[in-house]
Amino acid sequence: MICSLCPRKCNIDREKSVGFCGVNKKLRAARASLHFWEEPCISGFGGAGTVFFSGCNLRCVYCQNREISAGKKGKEISVRRLREIFDELIYDGAETIDLVTPTHFADIIAEALRAEKLPVPVVYNSGGYESAETLKMLEGLIDVYLPDYKYASASLSARLSSAPDYPETALAAIKEMHRQTGDYLLNEDGILKKGVLIRHLVLPGHINNSLDCIDKLTSAFSEKNVLLSVMSQYTPPKKRLPFEELNRRLTKEEYDEITGYLYMLGLDNIYVQELSSAQEEYTPDFDFTGI
Repeated sequence: MICSLCPRKCNIDREKSVGFCGVNKKLRAARASLHFWEEPCISGFGGAGTVFFSGCNLRCVYCQNREISAGKKGKEISVRRLREIFDELIYDGAETIDLVTPTHFADIIAEALRAEKLPVPVVYNSGGYESAETLKMLEGLIDVYLPDYKYASASLSARLSSAPDYPETALAAIKEMHRQTGDYLLNEDGILKKGVLIRHLVLPGHINNSLDCIDKLTSAFSEKNVLLSVMSQYTPPKKRLPFEELNRRLTKEEYDEITGYLYMLGLDNIYVQELSSAQEEYTPDFDFTGI
């Protein structure tokens, strides 16, 4: 298979080698379990049935899941086993099936989802760096898209995630996601039944980037179209980074500036966080639980 699943279009044979994502064609995952730290409309009371896939098509220097994002940790599983994992999570009470970093396995995941419609919403949880063509392949299989919108600046996205085309590529992908799902819809229990929930992580020292991201998103969508989650949970990596501003946590003043701007814009249908959410214990152990 010559791979062009993501915007990098490596165009290599992943049966024989690995792409930028760090993984070959074999489906790999590092954990499947109930996760209670997603937004309330994703986790609900029962938790999100979260499957963490190995590899990633971004190179975020501050990645909290770096243990698996480089593709070096994970267990090979079959399409049949993936489907069994979905069923097991639902049996355990999962409110949603939450597919984390699925982009480079999108074709295989689609095969698992085609077997039979799951009784809970399927969530495509990604960094936002997606190909519209690949997303079209998933149409009708994904109920909820949960993309990041990390950067409004090409220079910053190149510097921190090795993706200078991220701002326009991610925004185009999110528009395709919204085209597929339509405006968001919550069920009677407050679970997101369909739609798009866009996440933005506020980075210390980069408040202007966050303000610009908010401007781009509010220009493209209304709060009736999509949900927005503005997160304060940035946690510095244990290994010191060459980017000094990222070696500390977000300050209250920085996050207050962002939330104040949201309220000034009249946006109240949004998710925000307490600064106490920036804790390493919210990152799960990638110990092959549930795989």
